[in-house]
Amino acid sequence: MSPQVGQPAPAFTARSDDGQPVSLDALRGGWVVLYFYPRAGTPGCSIEAQRFEAALPEFSRLNAAVVGVSTDTEARQAKFRDSCGLSFPLIPDGDRTLARAYGVLGGLTGLLGVSARQTFLIDPRGVLAHHWKSVNPNGHAAEVLRELERQQASR
Repeated sequence: MSPQVGQPAPAFTARSDDGQPVSLDALRGGWVVLYFYPRAGTPGCSIEAQRFEAALPEFSRLNAAVVGVSTDTEARQAKFRDSCGLSFPLIPDGDRTLARAYGVLGGLTGLLGVSARQTFLIDPRGVLAHHWKSVNPNGHAAEVLRELERQQASR
């Protein structure tokens, strides 16, 4: 089951594709865009990642970090990062710990990995501010930026 908007986002500590630790606690104080994608290197996932990368200056201006997650291996994530020219962390979630915590597993038993593209916007206090359950990779980064601006304007 996915966490609910208005509730604390599930805490996590993981190692990114380049071996660096990434944790929700360390990102506290800024916004976090935690996006799950089905498989590194596929056309849709590549488009989505490149759109987030292109929008990073805007996310930075709004004090938001972008973190991508899939159930791919560390090596596959690193190859994906390099091929797409990404500078934000990618978390290889091979044991599906994050996918389970955020309720994004596919298939009847969750063995298939991430079921669909889903994104969670987490506020600076660690509370889930918005959840996208269905994502179009072409315009999603812009959609997340609009929601982030709306959230910040309403606080």
